[in-house]
Amino acid sequence: MKRFAFLLCLALCSSHLLAQTADEIRLLARDTNGHGLLCRARNKTVLIVSGTPEEMGAAHGRLLRNWVNGVAQKTMYLVGAGYTVSKNDWFFDRMDEVLTRTKPHTPERFLREIDALSAAAGLSTRDGRVANFFPEMFHCSGFAVRDAATKDGQILHARVLDYMRDIRLQDYACVQLFIPSDPQLNAWMSLGYAGFIGTVTAMNEKGLAVGEMGGRGEGQWDGLPMNLLLRDIMERASTVDEAVEIFRTTPRTCEYYYVVSDRQRNMVGLCCTPEKVELLLPGAQDDRLPPVPPDTVMMSAGNRAKVLSERLTAAHGQIDVEKMIEIIKRPVAMNSNLHDAVFRPETLDMWCADAGRKTVACDEPYAQMNLTDLRRYYENAMRPAAAP
Repeated sequence: MKRFAFLLCLALCSSHLLAQTADEIRLLARDTNGHGLLCRARNKTVLIVSGTPEEMGAAHGRLLRNWVNGVAQKTMYLVGAGYTVSKNDWFFDRMDEVLTRTKPHTPERFLREIDALSAAAGLSTRDGRVANFFPEMFHCSGFAVRDAATKDGQILHARVLDYMRDIRLQDYACVQLFIPSDPQLNAWMSLGYAGFIGTVTAMNEKGLAVGEMGGRGEGQWDGLPMNLLLRDIMERASTVDEAVEIFRTTPRTCEYYYVVSDRQRNMVGLCCTPEKVELLLPGAQDDRLPPVPPDTVMMSAGNRAKVLSERLTAAHGQIDVEKMIEIIKRPVAMNSNLHDAVFRPETLDMWCADAGRKTVACDEPYAQMNLTDLRRYYENAMRPAAAP
């Protein structure tokens, strides 16, 4: 399990919430074509878009034009330069290979959304696609607990992303809510970044939550890119079982590890390569891991896995939101800790933190977001004004 970072998925029933300010959602901008809002809530930027893939992409590009360009021109090119130097291999040659080999496996709706986003933000089609596919080049961080391990019984799912904090991707962080107009697709919320339509940390309206950890296998790109696979699961699956079926039947790239949970209090860890999908059930022991406490799915590596196991064992039966946030502090989170999220699928709540300029995410304040509240705000804000 080389370079296993980690996710946390807990079954809890705590009605106690972290201390939150009572500030309302503040509107910053409306999409000129009526398919999105840019907001500010609890010191987080929030993007909400709705409609067809083209409509959501264009609204995204218009509302976050400067940030989208910042990600593409600063962050992506900085990463590309570092890759070229360290690998002695031209970054954009490899990205052209990634785009070519993943395209046959990528749903057309995602490419249409990316291209509309790029056009609205003033990016070239190639740069917009590279910005969305470049995570395939860099692998990064997961664990889960429920029932007897928790204080009350409701499901919680926490995720820690350890991923290149030094490139300042956190400057473009935003909570995103996507509301597809296709009635067969779910609305879903992501802890994401400007210009990025996929996800590595997300929950949908049906109460399905997911997070990802990268492994090995760079160069195995004949499949659907990981971040778009997770988006496809968010949009088409309602339960853990449905998510597992999509993992099994979709051509996959590289080696990745996942934790998936749902509001029915099901959860599972997955070890996925292009060749196979291996399930890790709650409480199952694995030779690649330190002791896994009962009612726990845990994925981590090295000393941080040992500390994680010890903390989960010590907190067994008492884990709530606050305890979970303490458990994932360093050294469980790494120095590259870019963002953290704790999901409560049964109530569609998410507590999230992003890295600061000089601080890791686990040391930053958490903000609570609720998918239902964000959607209700959006629908109310988009209603035509009543005639006088």
